[in-house]
Amino acid sequence: MLAKVISASLKGINGVKVRVEVDLSRGLPSFDIVGLPDTAVRESRERVRAGIKNSGYEFPIKKIIINLAPAALKKGGPHFDLPIALGILAAIQIVPQTSLEEYMVIGELSLTGKVRPVNGVLPMVVKAREEGLKGVIVPASNVPEASLIGGLKVIGVYNLQDVINYFKTGHKPNLTINKKNERKFEKQYNIDFSEVKGQQEAKRALEIAAAGGHNVLMIGPPGTGKSMIARRITTILPPLDKKSALELTKIYSVQGLNSNKYGLISRRPFRSPHHSISTAGLIGGGRIPEPGEVSLAHHGVLFLDELAEYRRDVLEVLRQPLEEGKVTIVRSSMSATFPARFMLVAAMNPCPCGYYGDTRHECRCTTPQINRYRSKVSGPLMDRIDIHVEVPNLSVDEITGESKGEPSARIRERVNSAYKIQIERYKQESFSLNSQLKGKHLKKYCHIGSTGRDLLNKAIDSLGLSARGYDRILKLSRTIADLSGSIDIKREHIAEAIQYRTLDRKLY
Repeated sequence: MLAKVISASLKGINGVKVRVEVDLSRGLPSFDIVGLPDTAVRESRERVRAGIKNSGYEFPIKKIIINLAPAALKKGGPHFDLPIALGILAAIQIVPQTSLEEYMVIGELSLTGKVRPVNGVLPMVVKAREEGLKGVIVPASNVPEASLIGGLKVIGVYNLQDVINYFKTGHKPNLTINKKNERKFEKQYNIDFSEVKGQQEAKRALEIAAAGGHNVLMIGPPGTGKSMIARRITTILPPLDKKSALELTKIYSVQGLNSNKYGLISRRPFRSPHHSISTAGLIGGGRIPEPGEVSLAHHGVLFLDELAEYRRDVLEVLRQPLEEGKVTIVRSSMSATFPARFMLVAAMNPCPCGYYGDTRHECRCTTPQINRYRSKVSGPLMDRIDIHVEVPNLSVDEITGESKGEPSARIRERVNSAYKIQIERYKQESFSLNSQLKGKHLKKYCHIGSTGRDLLNKAIDSLGLSARGYDRILKLSRTIADLSGSIDIKREHIAEAIQYRTLDRKLY
């Protein structure tokens, strides 16, 4: 007796169709699963056996072989429990086989026969739609997430008996889940730029960074507000479009981190990993590759506080995602590519004690100590950061003053205007932000006059900029011009961009 059930597995953040083939034959009673299953899949034998028995059905005492095709793909996760159980029930003719071929089945079984929610439902449902299936069978708790993808019938079930009843009678279980709107841009934030006193230069730098998607490094003594400023950058970023929100929600679905289970993620993420993080934690990894912090910060902000305290090998793996906007993780059995188009915002002290160059505190660090501390951040990585800005100590008047800074809403209006200009300008290109300009596109979209070119030549000589540093200034100039509503890049735009690279000489 042979039965087939359609399910799915994950490769990166994409779903892959998996055909669960169940064969029951005479012989010594056994229950084997083949097709490169991991431990969670192999352990489903006990959950399926107990789930079928406790749902009131007799488990067949036969030789049972479960094949997960394609056999060359590594399979992981407990979501194969429900399709395996249905396949066995179809093989003993309790569930009609013909109906199973029109649905993708996903779900974990408890020993009592209840169906538990699983991670990664969204990319699997996307695959079901691509395959032209009629619908999906998912745990009841995953229905809101699965319903984000139109064109499919979504059947939520609480237990194994619900699935059997649906395939035998067509009766759908009554769900008591309240759906919220698919997308709702949350305009209210708990934090705001108006709370930041002083630091006008740093706030201006972050406004430019937000408008063009540029990377930022803030350098200054402890307590000057670097972390406070960084945590407010998401309040001035443009809202996510539907395509970006769906891509981000898929990543969080795979990791089981989607707190907004009733709709797409509408806010840009802000990720701030501790400096003790490993390489795998930052870029992703594992025997079956999973996304890391750089992917969880996709379309948002990755904040690295105390940059020089991170291990050097951890920081060096940021080169690929900063340049390409993606991470490829290769393992012996498979490889996976995760999107990682994020804005890097970093903060560091100027020396180990933090007070080098501070007029209020004496620095006790020696020159070799300062050089060792700064060398933890390599030149090539520093070259990939567009904006370097100093965050000095506040004056007494700034600390004790009652005046508030400019609110995030007003800054966000300017950022949105510059963002829309870029979207319109690059609508025929494969990118949408100034920070993504490369090669021939720099020449095409960053025209500068003779006076601007003379100023750039002097800056290159005095600062010792690399070719990449020169490109960074051009990109920044383009963003500054967009913020001012100027079609052309003027001399003052280039001058402001150059000042955000002056730390190259001070740091090295």
